[in-house]
Amino acid sequence: MQLRKKCILANMPTSFDLLPVEDSDLPSFKAYAQEAFQKGFEEHFGKSEQTILPERDIDASLSAKGAIAYKAIQDGKMVGGAIVNINNATGVNHLDFLFVRYGMQGKGIGKRIWFEIEKFHPETNVWRTCTPYFERRNIHFYVNVCGFRIIEFFNEKHPMPDCPEDFIGDGNEGLFEFEKIKE
Repeated sequence: MQLRKKCILANMPTSFDLLPVEDSDLPSFKAYAQEAFQKGFEEHFGKSEQTILPERDIDASLSAKGAIAYKAIQDGKMVGGAIVNINNATGVNHLDFLFVRYGMQGKGIGKRIWFEIEKFHPETNVWRTCTPYFERRNIHFYVNVCGFRIIEFFNEKHPMPDCPEDFIGDGNEGLFEFEKIKE
């Protein structure tokens, strides 16, 4: 039994930090986010020649007023990240992207990222985010792990306002919008 405990502890990460993304991090940050979104899409729909998360979408999120990008560092390596949009005037903030590096899902990294973000922004009254209908893992994560609730379902009969015409990230199956209200 003692040997099993040592093996488990040996595999545990020794450190985890959520830090602001620096300019020098951007190429890796973008590549890891794109890979995570691409692989998630392709696991459901099969190989796609189209980029599911174009760099222009990441750049638009990064350059928005109130945007803050975070990188998750575990044992000295970037393992995920997020971009949030903070509106101090309203206290209604948006999680634009949250990703865990491909191949590292299911290890609690996303949960750690999210709960650190909440600690960093205690002034938030409401958090909002979206995820595609097909991403059952994400739906579970936001609803059952993070405490969000589904507030809207965007689809061909109820389109998302300001959604780009060439958006394919939902596989034409629609998007859920989630909300988490501060208790």
